[in-house]
Amino acid sequence: MLSKTVDAFDEAFDVIVVGYGFGGAVAAINAHDAGAKVLLAEKMPNPGGISICSGGGLRLPHDQDGTLAYLKATNDGTTPDNVLETFVDEMIQIDDYVQDLIKVNGARIKRTERPGNYTFPGYDKMYFLQIDDIPGFEPKRDYAYANALSGGPYMFKVLQDNIASRGIEERLGVSAKRLITDGTGTVTGVWLDDGGGPKAVEAKCGVILACGGFEHAPEMQRQYWQINPVYTAAFVGNTGDGIRMTTDLGADLWHMWHFHGTYGFRHPDLPFAIRTKRLPDWVPGVREAEAPMSWILVGRNGRRFMNEYDPYMQDTGHRGMDRVDPMQMGQPYVPCYMILDDEGRALYPLGQTMFNDSAYENYEWSQDNLKEVQNGMIKKADSIGELAEMIGCDPEELDASVDRWNVSCDSGSDDLGRPPKSMVPLRKPPFYLAEVWPCVSNTQGGPVHDEKRRVINAYGEPIPRLYTAGELGGIWGSLYLSGGNLTECFVSGRIAGRGAAGEAAR
Repeated sequence: MLSKTVDAFDEAFDVIVVGYGFGGAVAAINAHDAGAKVLLAEKMPNPGGISICSGGGLRLPHDQDGTLAYLKATNDGTTPDNVLETFVDEMIQIDDYVQDLIKVNGARIKRTERPGNYTFPGYDKMYFLQIDDIPGFEPKRDYAYANALSGGPYMFKVLQDNIASRGIEERLGVSAKRLITDGTGTVTGVWLDDGGGPKAVEAKCGVILACGGFEHAPEMQRQYWQINPVYTAAFVGNTGDGIRMTTDLGADLWHMWHFHGTYGFRHPDLPFAIRTKRLPDWVPGVREAEAPMSWILVGRNGRRFMNEYDPYMQDTGHRGMDRVDPMQMGQPYVPCYMILDDEGRALYPLGQTMFNDSAYENYEWSQDNLKEVQNGMIKKADSIGELAEMIGCDPEELDASVDRWNVSCDSGSDDLGRPPKSMVPLRKPPFYLAEVWPCVSNTQGGPVHDEKRRVINAYGEPIPRLYTAGELGGIWGSLYLSGGNLTECFVSGRIAGRGAAGEAAR
């Protein structure tokens, strides 16, 4: 076992940043610009983390007070006001900051008006900022290892070019094993391992952990989440390392139950879930759902049990599945079953892959879903009765569920809350069935931090010289704000980078 204390270090930097996604990159840039000698270490062979898989949009405020009111409402008392106030103070500076960053490669910014996901006060006081284009940059060529959404690679390219232009030392394939402290409990460095054995690396000013959450840590998930199993939708590198390293020093934890997730499919050759098609978000009473959702979900009993199309289903889509049957100690809706007819099958691809990992070949979901029928991910049946046999439920029960659904589609009213324009009847054979599982895009839980992003112990005291950035112990404690985690990467990276670099050198 590695020691928490050492007599001598193998090498030294002012600031060590662990994790090279958006949060780690911004932290490294800001620590460097504050005068620190920085090491940026990433345990995976390629940089980008989950961040590079994202849409790349930063959620920013038009109005500071309105945005703060919205964050207070959606966090529902789980995050202290002073942390949220500092967060919003920093949010208003991010637009100008990105304008400075893009000078490195001539990237172009796109701003889009976009309200919050829920109609709490201040929901209409925010917009999105994305990178629209970078001259000479081709994501699929330059980041071939990342099977990403639209904007994530563009924003990461801006950050990576800023890292390179500053000459910040980056090391890939280097994992952080344990934090090092002195006799007073002050963090003095990190045990880092490049595959040749751990080395003690000193951080004269501070350590910033930006190594993500626990999307690919099933043992940890089992202790904090009722719903099980949950599959990562993007990245196997986030295995709870930062949570273990900080709790080793007495860190308190928060928001551990809350993860940004939905439901999706399983491919036998991938460790990742494949998320269902991203349908447009909607805001109740403000912007109604217009897109057709071609499926319904049923449990093992053949009955519908949830609204399949929440306003922000990429965040809360899994929550309706999170139930336990105490008579059986089982979860009746994990997995559950997607059902659609032939017209629904032809509407659009049902799945969308997104992950950052060069070890696995990208799976391209077919436009008409017929490849997935051929490879068995989707099963085909001539009747509802055949679907019931595949599920193992009472055929009359499933038939009644489909009949009730079709009547609801005709009336435009669903007792489980599906938006009327999303409702698509199931009438035209053949019919189709797919197993559906909960999946996590990213976690929100981790070590508690104060407004300075210093890690806080169980007694409310900062652990000296230890900071976090990104999703490791994020501020989101109840309902997530689309684009919020990426904004937090910039906000926390700036705060933590300046804070760590500002510590007096040991």
